[in-house]
Amino acid sequence: MVVCGDDGLAHRLAAELRGVYGEQVTLVVPPAERAARGPVVGRARAASAALLDRVVNAAVGGRPAAPGAAATTAAAVGEPVLEAVELTEAVLAAAGVERATALALVHDDDETNIRAALTARRLNPRLRLVLRLYNRRLGQHIEELLDQAAALAYDGGGDAEVEASTTVLSDADTAAPALAATALAGTSKVVQTEGLLLRAVERPLPADTGLHTLALLSVSDPTGGDQEPRLLPADEEVRGAAGRTAIVLEQVSTAGGPESAARGAGVIPWLNSLFSRRLRWSLAGLVGCVLALAIALWAVTGIHPVRAFYLTLLDMFAIDDPAVGAPLGRQLLQLLSALVGLLLLPVLLAAVLEALGTFRTATSLRRPPRGLGGHVVLLGLGKIGTRVLTRLRELNVPVVCVESDPEARGLATARRLRVPVVLGDVTQEGVLESAKIHRAQALLAVTSADTTNLEAALYARTVRPDLRVVLRLYDDDFATAVYRTLRAAYPGALTRSRSVTHLAAPAFAGAMLGRQVLGAVAVERQVLLFAAVDVDGHPMLEGRTVDQAFRPGSWRVLALAGRSDTPADHVLAKGDRVVVAVTRRGLAALR
Repeated sequence: MVVCGDDGLAHRLAAELRGVYGEQVTLVVPPAERAARGPVVGRARAASAALLDRVVNAAVGGRPAAPGAAATTAAAVGEPVLEAVELTEAVLAAAGVERATALALVHDDDETNIRAALTARRLNPRLRLVLRLYNRRLGQHIEELLDQAAALAYDGGGDAEVEASTTVLSDADTAAPALAATALAGTSKVVQTEGLLLRAVERPLPADTGLHTLALLSVSDPTGGDQEPRLLPADEEVRGAAGRTAIVLEQVSTAGGPESAARGAGVIPWLNSLFSRRLRWSLAGLVGCVLALAIALWAVTGIHPVRAFYLTLLDMFAIDDPAVGAPLGRQLLQLLSALVGLLLLPVLLAAVLEALGTFRTATSLRRPPRGLGGHVVLLGLGKIGTRVLTRLRELNVPVVCVESDPEARGLATARRLRVPVVLGDVTQEGVLESAKIHRAQALLAVTSADTTNLEAALYARTVRPDLRVVLRLYDDDFATAVYRTLRAAYPGALTRSRSVTHLAAPAFAGAMLGRQVLGAVAVERQVLLFAAVDVDGHPMLEGRTVDQAFRPGSWRVLALAGRSDTPADHVLAKGDRVVVAVTRRGLAALR
């Protein structure tokens, strides 16, 4: 397998393929001085080299390898690391693309990945391609184009064993659900899987719901140690873990998105966006006054209620019909109606001016409204931040964004979703206060600078020591160290640190192995994957019931793709396609 990239995702993906799945990998990277985030990539290179050394030692029976063993073994399987400024045809050929099973193109630039993919498909039509593209619409067209090219290359008398495929993934799309779910206590972790909507929620055991238990979370041992999280535990282990928090799975019947929310919005949300809350209450109060005056006029004079309402409106708008000679009660009510009419005029004028202002600023950024609370403060509207924002709004979570770049790509999404945005440097005093951080339920820092995310988290902790904080940190080792330190310093607050490459690499590795990875759920520092697997010819699945196909710690069959109910005694047969929850090593075993 060949992995081409210019940041930490390439190195982590190569290490994932080597260490977890035992694959032979050639890594193509730019020279060290041209690589993005040099220090982090340098540590990733060292980690890849150390992992390769362990693989070499295991290959020679656990004995210490000779000084040149790693290089010799690497030479036998192809150069482990190839440095190249551009992915030209000669570079891809030198990396062995013509003989490779799969190629991952994970450069941060979409154009670079597309150009290399077109060249690689011509060199090896049977190659399994995995592309990292941010533009999802373009990715769909490129996927269809490359698959069509592979099919035409073997049209008529082609090789039946050809397994060529093209998969377009985005690290932002892969990591955003886990980041958004981590920021929300009690909010579900949702994975959409081929017509099904599966929701993972945290609940204390025993959970008398009959739901699948995906994981047991870590707990502190009374003896002083910690019990690590357990992915896909056996049923016996779950029954013996009373009082421990677990992640259980449930199914949602329909997948509601922004479109369905917009269709069901009705008139009231439209009025909410058009008029402020204070103006709406003023109008409601005046309407109440009109109704009260009409009822009083009806009671005093005994006229028909409709005529009483009509006369009240005439009095309010000063239409000439003085109550000369009328009873005293009628005269007093006319004076009160005129006074209410005087109060109504400035309110109507304010409504007109506010509506015109709303229409004029429909394309501008909104400010956080007064009294806002219980929201999520999202720092950064880059690639990751934009996907996280969309995900949070799909879950109907109120969000306030903070962005320092007025040209950030996510600002257009914020305008479209009507999300308040504070423009400013989060490290400057007063910016987080403008985002109402003191009344927020969580801070989600996903800017591209680790130090900015950390500084914002520490400052937010001084404002709200119990604030829930989720950090996106580029370097996974740094993320682990920050998580442990903040957890020790603030034991009463929830702190989570997430590396996007750590969350995204399993999905890319799964696609390179030919399995359709549908999503991922972060379980503390581990990742649980959801994948669709064809049962046909699979010895661990075909001919077994759903219960019998369960392997604790490795995988569990959740449902048949496209079906809302899957009995535990259903026998998996040829033609079935199942959705499984699987660990990384379990996915390797399913091969």
